[in-house]
Amino acid sequence: MKFSQMTYTRTDLKDFSKEWCQLITDFKKSKSAQQQLNLHNKFNDLMKRYSTMRSLAYIRHTLNTEDGTWSAEQDYYDENGPHFEKLLIDYYKELVSSKFRSELEKELSPLVFEKIELALKGFDERMIPYMQEEGKLTTAYAKLLAAAEFQFDGKTLNLPMLTFYMEHPDREIRRAAFQKRTEFFVAHAKELDELYDKLVKVRTAMAREIGMNNYIPLGYIIMERNDYDRDMVANFRNQVKEYLVPLATKLHDKKRRFLGLERLSFIDEPVYFKEGNPAPVGTPEQIFENGKRMYSELSPQTKEFFNFMLEGELFDVLSKKGKTGGGYCDFLPFYKSPFVFANFNGTSGDIDVLTHECGHALESYLTRDMKVYEQTRIGMETAEIHSMSMEFFTAPWMHLFFQEKTPQYLYMHLLSTLIFIPYGCMVDEFQHIVFENPDLTPDERKKVWRELEGQYKPHLNYEGDPFFGRGGTWQRQTHIYERPFYYIDYCLAQTCALQYKIKMEADFKPAWESYLNLSRRGGTMKFTELIRESGLESPFEEGCLKHMVKAVEELIETYENKLPEEYRKALEQ
Repeated sequence: MKFSQMTYTRTDLKDFSKEWCQLITDFKKSKSAQQQLNLHNKFNDLMKRYSTMRSLAYIRHTLNTEDGTWSAEQDYYDENGPHFEKLLIDYYKELVSSKFRSELEKELSPLVFEKIELALKGFDERMIPYMQEEGKLTTAYAKLLAAAEFQFDGKTLNLPMLTFYMEHPDREIRRAAFQKRTEFFVAHAKELDELYDKLVKVRTAMAREIGMNNYIPLGYIIMERNDYDRDMVANFRNQVKEYLVPLATKLHDKKRRFLGLERLSFIDEPVYFKEGNPAPVGTPEQIFENGKRMYSELSPQTKEFFNFMLEGELFDVLSKKGKTGGGYCDFLPFYKSPFVFANFNGTSGDIDVLTHECGHALESYLTRDMKVYEQTRIGMETAEIHSMSMEFFTAPWMHLFFQEKTPQYLYMHLLSTLIFIPYGCMVDEFQHIVFENPDLTPDERKKVWRELEGQYKPHLNYEGDPFFGRGGTWQRQTHIYERPFYYIDYCLAQTCALQYKIKMEADFKPAWESYLNLSRRGGTMKFTELIRESGLESPFEEGCLKHMVKAVEELIETYENKLPEEYRKALEQ
């Protein structure tokens, strides 16, 4: 079925509640484990229906935030989502207290019950008003960024479109594009500060309402972390400071030499080569045609998957007015269909979307027939392994998109993944400090950010920028507003993906089979168990990053030897 043919019907809270309450009543009256399992199947069907309708509304809203119909639907789910969540929790309470629990665990797995008990800790009816307010604030933030318009190069651009010029090889054009972005953020600085301050306050109040000192433990529960804690995350960040920050600093200096500059500025952050970053060749249609060839040759599973996506028109990737920024993959369980959303802008990021978001989508496709709702729910640190690893597994086909610039793209991509991890850890540490100290003023938060930049990105030079140079960079990072504590998951996953990169360079086939098996498992294992089962080293283990950095440095040298002569010479200077 094509996406345009998928029927949307608002999930009416009153009707849904009636059906749900009957399910709970029948569950309580059940005389056997089998009766309860049959009812759990009905629960799975109801959840699929609700999740599909909510996702359809969200996708269609993000495709055009100026469409009042879909804005109203998004507002409806922002307002009523917590009430639907309460219904889920009411059912879960009955499930975990069932007199047939031991038999249910044999069928559904003990991990399902662990996940449910964690969910029960993270929800209380008293939280509903706070959750509603949180939803309104995050939607307001997304709308604010989506509404940004810039007159540049004789065109009207949104933020994703402006990115093309922020990566321009001409440094003065780049500077002008960065200036345009700064002007927008300066103009909306007060609104951005107020939105985030309200979000910190409402999240803190919500946590305290249910007896927690601050939002951090609740944030970890919401992120469904069931086998690692904040101390383990802090240890990982410390390893990053010890091993990856020095490497990233060296990599930035290599970029400086490539660009022929005395010192890097923040306007040079997105650019790797003097003639500009390698850009994909061809129209979006040609890019997808090459994507089809790539996934057809990668494996039978990816061939089937990509054809399914194309036939169902399950991609929307062209940037346009009113469309929100960024990219994501969503899943429509009723239709067993992933959906990929992106904003093509003519940069190498277009290909990263084709690989990254398709990594998410492939996992959804491979697990689409899983019957137990909770087993389809995966932690984000696991989900990002699927996406980030796919970026590496598709490397042998990058010549289809970059032609003679393929060596530069592969080198740039590898460096960007390594440079990203310190930034991601900085985002995470910032959020821990903010929620430990919820009464910080907006200026104090910005001071914290600048101090962290000194630890994680010591090379950074803002040239006195009036917004980003004063500690405002984090305010462009949507996850900080919309998904607290999500960002470290990218760092954990990138560490695992880099291990896959090292493995595939040694022997592609077993590395790919390991990745496929990891993807097929969905949410049937905990994160640390899953990566151990897949032959990967846990990012939390002492020495993991030390070993990885050593192997990656050798890989960087191999990639450098394939670069054009002018860049090899620049590295010798």
